[in-house]
Amino acid sequence: MKKVDRLDEEILQDKILIDLHNTSLTLGEVMSRIESYKQDPLYRNCEIFMDGDRYAIVARPKVKK
Repeated sequence: MKKVDRLDEEILQDKILIDLHNTSLTLGEVMSRIESYKQDPLYRNCEIFMDGDRYAIVARPKVKK
């Protein structure tokens, strides 16, 4: 059985919020949505960011130190 490393675990927990390959949103609309996600209580424990490899806006649970 393959051992799952920390990076793989993070990727498994990611939620794609906006797939930029398949959206008709303008840049301004995408930026507005990102701000909305950041204010949404559902995502308060997540980092919202642009994943360049996936070309998507992604939510990833924050890592507690």
